Amino acid sequence: MIKAVFQLEPFTCPSCISKIESSLSKKAGVESVKVYFNLGKIKMQFDEGKTSAGSIKETLNRLGYMVLSSKVSKVKE
Repeated sequence: MIKAVFQLEPFTCPSCISKIESSLSKKAGVESVKVYFNLGKIKMQFDEGKTSAGSIKETLNRLGYMVLSSKVSKVKE
């Protein structure tokens, strides 16, 4: 399992939260997604065998959000 934090540009409307969470939640292997509106961050966990950080960044770009930075690490078991 992978833990990731994506830093995006500041969000402009609260509807961004549901748009991002619903889109990323539908991706295969995504365990959890939490959008922090005031911070412009997305924290999530996913199965690296089913999706990748690169694929998630592509999805965010297609939705119209630019990823400024990301931190990706394995979840300690």
